Amino acid sequence: MINIVFAARPEKFHLYEAHLKRCLSHKGIAANLTTACAPEDVDYLIYAPDSTIQDLTPYTRCKAVLSLWAGVETFVGNETLTQPLCRMVDSGLRQGMTEWVTGHTLRYHLGMDQHIVNPGQIWDEAHPPLAQDRPVTILGLGALGEACGTALSLLGFPVTGWSRTAKDVAGITCYHGPEGLGHALATAQILILLLPDTPQTENVLNSETLAQMPKGSVIINPGRGPLIDDKALISALKQGHISAACLDVFRVEPLPQDHPYWTLPNVTVTPHIASGTRAATAAEVVVGNIARGEQGLPFLHLVDRAAGY
Repeated sequence: MINIVFAARPEKFHLYEAHLKRCLSHKGIAANLTTACAPEDVDYLIYAPDSTIQDLTPYTRCKAVLSLWAGVETFVGNETLTQPLCRMVDSGLRQGMTEWVTGHTLRYHLGMDQHIVNPGQIWDEAHPPLAQDRPVTILGLGALGEACGTALSLLGFPVTGWSRTAKDVAGITCYHGPEGLGHALATAQILILLLPDTPQTENVLNSETLAQMPKGSVIINPGRGPLIDDKALISALKQGHISAACLDVFRVEPLPQDHPYWTLPNVTVTPHIASGTRAATAAEVVVGNIARGEQGLPFLHLVDRAAGY
């Protein structure tokens, strides 16, 4: 029997326990699933980077740390982490992000806001362009970026994607590296940020890169707050170079009440709700990796520590 410790916030355990036990049983894995165990006896840690466990030195038998978060940037640099670290790539999280991104992309593409909030009772019969005439760019072509890009492409949007390294995704024009970023931004009437938070991606949207975007563009950020130089974006919004922004993530959360984003009329603030890990589907991912570990197979979704994600 193996020992599996659930090392996320205690209140989360009741959400995951039944799903994890169901999946373990389905895989035929005899396990002691618990929230407490002597560190030297632990075989697997089901983990969230905000766990109270930060020193992994005593976990000498642990075969893998299985994160419940898609983002592990705040934890990957932990010097006590010597075990394989697997990030969460969950179908529920992926579907939720695809729905949120698609919804807000269509919202701006169709100009819904001017009709939903219309105190001047303006009757404007102007038709929006078709999707084929609205180029969309996604920065970040990981599992979430690829899923969102594919969905938007199927709706008819011309989708451009940019990533750190070369990618080839059907239906998406792909650029990579520093030189490719300018090409990706040049046509971005709607820009979606789904990059991880690393030293290389911090402030990827700044005064220089914002200026490379078409005038009147829209920014949608469900990725990471530090991807944006806030002062530069606020300036671009006030000047009208960027017409609107929908921001779900911020450097400080909850977003302070005196932050300018709250009062800018062309900014929508959402409280980090674009998507989240679903216990039922996340349990399948975690247990699937445990089964692989017990069979001596490589773990899925291993974090590239050199890249920081």
